[in-house]
Amino acid sequence: MNNEVPWIASLCVQEHVIDAPLAAQLIASMPPEADAMVFAQAVINQAHITDLELMTRLATEAQHLAASGATAPALAGKTPPPLPTATPPPVPRPAKDSDEVDFSRVASLSDTEAKTFMLDLLEAAQSFGASDLHLSAGSPPYIRNMRVIEFLDTTPVSADDARKLNLSLLTPAHSESFKAHQDLDYALDMEGGRRIRVNLMEHKEGMKGTYRIVPEHVRTPAELGFKNTAVIKKLLSYHNGLILVTGPVGAGKTTTLNSLIDELNRTREDHIITVEDPIEFLHTSQGCNVTQRQVGQHTETFGGALRSALREDPDVIVIGELRDLATIEMAISASETGHLVIGTMHTSDATTTLNRILDVFPASQQPQIRAMVAQSLRGILCQRLLPGRAGGLVLACEVLINTTAVSAMIRDAKTQGIPSAIDTGRREGMISMDNAILELWKEKQITDDTALANIVNRAIRQQIPGGQ
Repeated sequence: MNNEVPWIASLCVQEHVIDAPLAAQLIASMPPEADAMVFAQAVINQAHITDLELMTRLATEAQHLAASGATAPALAGKTPPPLPTATPPPVPRPAKDSDEVDFSRVASLSDTEAKTFMLDLLEAAQSFGASDLHLSAGSPPYIRNMRVIEFLDTTPVSADDARKLNLSLLTPAHSESFKAHQDLDYALDMEGGRRIRVNLMEHKEGMKGTYRIVPEHVRTPAELGFKNTAVIKKLLSYHNGLILVTGPVGAGKTTTLNSLIDELNRTREDHIITVEDPIEFLHTSQGCNVTQRQVGQHTETFGGALRSALREDPDVIVIGELRDLATIEMAISASETGHLVIGTMHTSDATTTLNRILDVFPASQQPQIRAMVAQSLRGILCQRLLPGRAGGLVLACEVLINTTAVSAMIRDAKTQGIPSAIDTGRREGMISMDNAILELWKEKQITDDTALANIVNRAIRQQIPGGQ
């Protein structure tokens, strides 16, 4: 076996990414040709690691240590048997042939040529079906395809090359903003109307660019995978109140949010104001008049844009992200004053979402905020994307509807009872995340292993082979 594998296993244990028993299991399951990158992908898959920068750094360090001829320290404990998987972890492979993505020539490119290189690279990533392109100093370039990492090259990008490529697409105004703040979010317009959401930042190795490729067309809730679209339509039929779309990073919240905007735009005759950072999907006014504003370009902050929106005669206000106290407070107030407010939050379930909203306020304000949320909340859609049995990703979504019982729990600070309310509220269209995943398993959309890895409730797990 390649000496890189025991080295990266040891480094993962030292960094507390995984424990020694799991590291030993992964080593035992590796094919003979496995290297550090293959092991890193296996760790990401088995331990659900989201810190890709860390895994890339550990893989690169393992390669250097193995090349030095040093022997990796032994893992503590006896090596357990291989993991019970039918196939070995997928081997990271280039997304394009090496002659199409030749990063070795970047250093010799002019600024104009570097821009062309980047545009061609983004077009290639788009045609390959990737959702993200990552170019980071000190790490190999890679794309994410159906949440799986596909490396474009095995050689880390130099700090100079990363800076040249990531800066090549910036306007003078964007360049000045990045120099001043060392962080930048913006949207890049491509040919054919496609848009790319870009984040640039500085880190210890140099500059990093993350390019999210926005789908060309807004899909309907049914096309996204929502099972009970009647619940979605009912939530969107209200003319006031608060609807929240939540989930972890990369769960498709923005895609769902824009699907809801499109549904409103096609079925109602209202004024919709969106506040986004940045604008990803462009909506053409249909039945509704859609006004889209971008933080940093059309307004300074989410809170300022919300205060202004209340004087702009909106019927629906869409907030790209409820980030802070001011934004959350304005959203709740707007939902109480005759507006339908839709926003996103980075939370894992409905209970956590409600606690996050309430706990952001000082203790003296919380009774008042609980009463306001209990009155104004319409529903919460908390989603997660899981690997499908036939490839691709499938949507699992927890749904909370603000019934009389749920409203009382929010008002009385008894949100610990929300999971039980969801389980007993199937008639109203509610479903817990565990039951949503179980339904996907029953429909054979996901594997036993995927279901067991994502279901927490012990009684539900026992319905799946191996879930005892």
